[in-house]
Amino acid sequence: MAGFIQSKADYSLFTRSHGSSFTALLIYVDDIIITGNDPASIKSLMGVLHEKFRIKDLGDLKYFLGIEVSRSKRGIVISQRKYTLDIIKDAGLLGARPYDFPMEQKLKLTPTDGDLLHDPAHYRRLVGRLIYLTITRPDIVYSVHILSQFMHQPRKPHLEAVLRVLQYLKGSPGQGLLFPSENNLKLTAFCDSD
Repeated sequence: MAGFIQSKADYSLFTRSHGSSFTALLIYVDDIIITGNDPASIKSLMGVLHEKFRIKDLGDLKYFLGIEVSRSKRGIVISQRKYTLDIIKDAGLLGARPYDFPMEQKLKLTPTDGDLLHDPAHYRRLVGRLIYLTITRPDIVYSVHILSQFMHQPRKPHLEAVLRVLQYLKGSPGQGLLFPSENNLKLTAFCDSD
């Protein structure tokens, strides 16, 4: 596919710019997202792909790798509601009360406090799923960062803290990120240091 450049940040992402035309192609195994600002370029790319592969156009993007995409006049929202509820259900917390904060205030977790878990794989699996959830939930990034430091030898207080994050998520499972439809995109980043 002539003119596409592979991203150095994500090897599954290919982009092509020509004048004011921009097209992006994201590939994961046999799932493909094609987007851009030039419908003719997108249609041409789909034609090339259709000649080489059996592809099916599913229309506007609604769901990709556990991420839900919805559109409105305000912009595009991405969330992981189903994924969040699946984690909560698998942890047996559907009936639990939600918390207002992902971690207890002033909680100090250490590598040695509490008993070692009999099944550390359960802890690792939950934290791994939470890491993926941070794609659309920046509000849990700090908590997940702390909890991921105990993957080697997780203990009971660490698991209790993970379950609290899940109970926090239960209060707003569909929360996500809004990308406003206004034309003047202004990226803002925040950083915290330990």
